[in-house]
This record gives sequence, structure tokens and C-alpha cells, in this order.
Amino acid sequence: MNAMADQPTQDLIASASAALSGPKYKLPDAPDHVPDGAGLYAIYGGPEAWVQLGLGQAPASTALYVGKAEESLVTQDLRTHFLGGRTGQSTVRRSFAALLRDHLSLRGIPRNQTKPERLADFALSEEHDAALTDWMTTHLEIAVWPKSPDCTALGDVEVAVLKRWSPPLNLRDTRSTWGAKVSAALKLMASDARAWARERGHKL
Repeated sequence: MNAMADQPTQDLIASASAALSGPKYKLPDAPDHVPDGAGLYAIYGGPEAWVQLGLGQAPASTALYVGKAEESLVTQDLRTHFLGGRTGQSTVRRSFAALLRDHLSLRGIPRNQTKPERLADFALSEEHDAALTDWMTTHLEIAVWPKSPDCTALGDVEVAVLKRWSPPLNLRDTRSTWGAKVSAALKLMASDARAWARERGHKL
């Protein structure tokens, strides 16, 4: 990451942090508030969500995940992460699914069921995907920061926010006390997908 000493960059980080700590929207209401452009987004859950995810007591105002959309917050955030049937294409959906494996009785399956491969990028059955979407719709909120016109490196701002906040579901560019738990949960879901494939005669 580039040095963060220049004031304009610091201003962008402060602006992003403030916006992502600001108004939060339940998923059914989000389409009226999320702009169709580049930016950062933060996903939040209340105390009940943290407990069901197995993360313990929720620290005050801590985001569960922070990500960036280089082109469209609507496409990246709302359509990919929060629509059913997209777990195989969404890192954050897989993390939620892994942490909710026992609570929702979810099991991973290969994303490509005809030719199973890259099992770490597991998917869910249609029924399990719907259960995950229902849980996310009920328990999660999002906040967004539309990319400022003077922001030339959205990734730098994202990494700076991640290092300040250390959200539990982010495993890159930051470290949190929950990272090992999330990684272990993801590996277990990948093992589910491997078992699914082997039961059906696929050689891995």
C-alpha cells in the first residue's frame, strides 16, 4: 500500500470511515440507498447475529465485513452477496455460511457439481442457499461510502479501513482475533464439499 502521510489520502480515509460508521440499512431497504457506482461497503450484525455466528459478544459498532466495489455497489454488494444462489461466487457469503454451518444446518457442496474442483470455493444447495439468504436478510445491515471523485486508489482506502477496524470476516489485509475461527469454519465447509463429491464417485 502507498504511504498514507499525505493529507488528501487521510481525508479520504476519514470520510470513508465516517460513512461506513454512519447510517445502516436493512437489506430490503438497501436498494433505495445504495448508489450504482464504485465505493466501499460495511456489513453489520446485531448482538444476536454475533452469537449465532459463534463470534461471541459484539463489540460496540464493529463491522462484520468491509469490502470494495470497483464498478458498482449494487452489483457487487446487493446482487452478489445478498441474493440467493450466489454463495459459490461470493467470498463473504461463504464466510457467513461457514460460521452458520451448525446453527442453520448448512453443508458445503462443490460449486461445479459436474466437475468438482476448487472446493474452497464451495457452494450451497438451493435449500441451504435460501436459508442463508433469509438469515442475512433478517440479521444484517449495510453502510456504504460512494467513491469520492478525488479517490484514485480505492484499494488503498479499503486496506486503511481494514487495518483500523479488523472486521472478523475479512481474512486479507488485516488480522483479527476471529481470523483462525473463520478460517477453520471455511475449511470444514470445503471438507463437506469434498465428501459430497466423493460420495458421488468423483476422484479428487
